[in-house]
Amino acid sequence: MRETAITTTGLTKRYGSLTAVDDVDLRVPTGQIMAFLGPNGAGKSTTNEMILGLVTPDEGTVEVFGESPHEAVRRGDVGAMLQNGALLADTNVRGLLRTLHGIHAHPLPLGEVIERAELGDILKTPTGKLSGGQAQRVRFAMAIMGSPKLIILDEPTVGMDVELRRRFWAQMEDLASHGRTVIFATHYLDEADAYAERIVVISDGRIVADGTGADIKRRVGGRTVTFVGPDLDYEHLPGVVSATRDGERHQLVSADSDETLRHLITRPVHSIEVTSAKLEDAFVAITEGAHA
Repeated sequence: MRETAITTTGLTKRYGSLTAVDDVDLRVPTGQIMAFLGPNGAGKSTTNEMILGLVTPDEGTVEVFGESPHEAVRRGDVGAMLQNGALLADTNVRGLLRTLHGIHAHPLPLGEVIERAELGDILKTPTGKLSGGQAQRVRFAMAIMGSPKLIILDEPTVGMDVELRRRFWAQMEDLASHGRTVIFATHYLDEADAYAERIVVISDGRIVADGTGADIKRRVGGRTVTFVGPDLDYEHLPGVVSATRDGERHQLVSADSDETLRHLITRPVHSIEVTSAKLEDAFVAITEGAHA
């Protein structure tokens, strides 16, 4: 069994009458890449903030490598890439990196940090002149600079083009292969499906799904049926788990696509396509089901 990077037990956080995180039990082993998914306001950020020691739980406990979050951060075991985190003003990228590199006890070589984050072409750029994608690359460099054992990422590839996103995840996989643990929140569900060893879905402060991408998709069936037709009561066809529509184009997530199709072809529809279920379909069905 791998060493445990994160353990939460009964983790709960309230803001007045709102329970942002509700009795969350979670164990994350070292070296795992875990996607933390949920709708806006589901409790992802609050959970991560408690893991980082930025927020104190109202109930329950959280340990990072067997210690309190504050102690883990103090030792340099934790690095975080927070979306829209402010960058030091009145300096260029090189100056920022040099300043931060000097405050870490056991940092990665600065050249390695620059190479992993692909910053060589913007080292002279003032931090205030960075594009969204460039700023994300700088935040990534800051997150890994201290050679942390745990890296927490919040929407890390926002503003990056497709090729840069692919190279970014190659770096994450390489870091995890050397024993580092990676937790990331993203709205790019294809990234979670492609790169996460494990996916945890949270809704209304509670964990509602936990497994591999294949595990999550199996929970709502193996096929998606799309077609063009009038606005009828398709969601009640046999096997249908969830139904959405865009104009006359309908999409059904089905646990039994053969049975669904047998009934569907008796309706006034055309342009029928059947594909494997996507993580996005499963995510919508699971989180909507949690509200039911």
